[in-house]
Order: sequence, then C-alpha cells, then structure tokens
Amino acid sequence: MAGSRIGVYPGTFDPITNGHFDIIQRAARMVDHLIIGVASNAGKGPLYSAAERVELVSGELQSLIKQGISVEVRSFDQLLMNFATQCGASVIIRGLRAVSDFEYEFQMAGMNARLNPAVDTVFLMASDRHQFISSRFVKEIGRLGGDISHFVSPRVAASLANRFAAEKA
Repeated sequence: MAGSRIGVYPGTFDPITNGHFDIIQRAARMVDHLIIGVASNAGKGPLYSAAERVELVSGELQSLIKQGISVEVRSFDQLLMNFATQCGASVIIRGLRAVSDFEYEFQMAGMNARLNPAVDTVFLMASDRHQFISSRFVKEIGRLGGDISHFVSPRVAASLANRFAAEKA
C-alpha cells in the first residue's frame, strides 16, 4: 500500500453497532485503505473474545468490500500508536457521540501526537440517528430481552441473542 493514505479506526467493537458501521463507511471515503483495529481490551471484560469480534466486524464489512472499498480488520494488543505505525497509517479515526466523549478523545489525541506527530487524529461526529448508541447499552438491552434491531445489524443481533441464550442455559 505504499503511496496510499492508510487510516486506522480503533475500537473494542463489543459488539460492532450501526454507529460504528456509519463511522467506518464515512472514514473509508477519507482514506485509500481503512484498517479497523479491534483492541483486545481484556480489562474491559468483553462479551466476545478478540477473535470473535474480528469475525463479527469482518462479516459487517462484506458489503463494503463488494463495493470495492478497501477495508480490512486486524486485532491488536499494543499501544495504538505502535499499531498505527506498524500498519503504515497516517491517520487515526475516532468517533464522537457526545460532548462527554470529547475531553477523553482530545487528551488521547494529544498524547498520540506527542508519541508520533506524523500520525494525525481525525474526529468524526456520530450521525444524529446513531449518537446515543453504545455497545454497552446494546448489550444491556439485549441481555434483558429488549429489541436491539435498531442499533445493530440482523447478523449481530442474532449473535447476541445466541450468546445471551447460552448464558442463561
């Protein structure tokens, strides 16, 4: 991918939501190749393993790949800036849902700029119809039997339903 603009969109994606997918679609228009970095984040106690999250995200990307959009998924368990550098990325893309996200993301962007000033951070505001979606709320609603079909794809909703049924068994 020499000479092309590579972007990294990192996250836990536990699970990937319609909000994440919206950011992915928009970010893919900004770069020649977008790498979705699935962070291990064992400290967050994810519902899905890193390998399962990579598989879920990969499944969601198939429609973009069929359109000829250059995207891929990789897991990582290192410092984000090291991962971005390893990928040859010149930009890190972060989604912002609300003002409350901004302070943390602003500090993170400042730290990342100190670690490697050659990699920029770009913030994309969540679309108005996705601003309130979070993986944490999706899991909570789904676990309690609520309708999550507006927040995740049918494929992810089915995966969550299966996971919650297995938890109850």
